[in-house]
Amino acid sequence: MLRWSDPDLLGHVNHARALSLFEDARLAMADRGSGSRPDVILARLEVDYLRQLYYRAGEHLAVRSWVPRLGTKSFTVRHELIQDGEVAIRADVVMVQFDYAANSTRALTDEERAHWSRYVEPAG
Repeated sequence: MLRWSDPDLLGHVNHARALSLFEDARLAMADRGSGSRPDVILARLEVDYLRQLYYRAGEHLAVRSWVPRLGTKSFTVRHELIQDGEVAIRADVVMVQFDYAANSTRALTDEERAHWSRYVEPAG
């Protein structure tokens, strides 16, 4: 949900706030109920601003998220922010599995692969 402080003087929602909504969606997807932080880092972010996004008091926006690519060490999450039934902002985010102790990337475990596979959208 947007806050009163999110828009600029013209009523447009600040781009950084929109990206925070995508981050919130990714964190919800990553939650496996264990209470531990996910071992992933953001490696790439590509954003398309397709139309203006406006603040409207009490309005709830929709964020649609899925995994279009699941690799060995990384995966892509696609987000769409929807207002008035139309996609306003689309982002592709590449997340990389990371070993914080070794300070390096690592392969997804079978458990992690199974978790993120739940979000893979079938082709077509």
